[in-house]
Amino acid sequence: MSMIRMDIESIVVGNGPMSSLVILRPRHSSLKDGQTQLPICIGTAEAGAIGMSLESVPHNRPLTHELFKTALKTLGAKITSVSIYKVEGTTFFASLHLLTPQNERKALDCRPSDAIALALQAHAPIFVDSDVLVTASFPDFKAVKKDEQSRELKKFHTFINSVSPDDF
Repeated sequence: MSMIRMDIESIVVGNGPMSSLVILRPRHSSLKDGQTQLPICIGTAEAGAIGMSLESVPHNRPLTHELFKTALKTLGAKITSVSIYKVEGTTFFASLHLLTPQNERKALDCRPSDAIALALQAHAPIFVDSDVLVTASFPDFKAVKKDEQSRELKKFHTFINSVSPDDF
């Protein structure tokens, strides 16, 4: 199992029948020159919590993810990382990785949205199994468009450099 460090590319907060999404991308561009994105459908509340953590939005009362992080800290455990290790259809599976006060490593099964929200709260890395990335990712269409524009520009420059006044 090869794990790839991921960052959050964007959050789409859905409304009504539209799902919310968190879109992850590899931290390093080793995969397809960085042209890979991993979209994961999440709940609207989780999208809001992730967005608030990303933007460091203050609020009066602790959110569920903050409560859980505080409970772990009170018990002496530390979130070391999260991993998204499997996908079946459109369902992703994740683990929250902890280090106990006795230096034992523990993994808790959780939803990817909860894992990501907690990773942000704890400043812990997010990893995705490379097989999951291959199975469930799609191209970063902005990067694909930029590459296509670059190729077109090169072709245009080649054409311009090959034109002479006699061609007219």
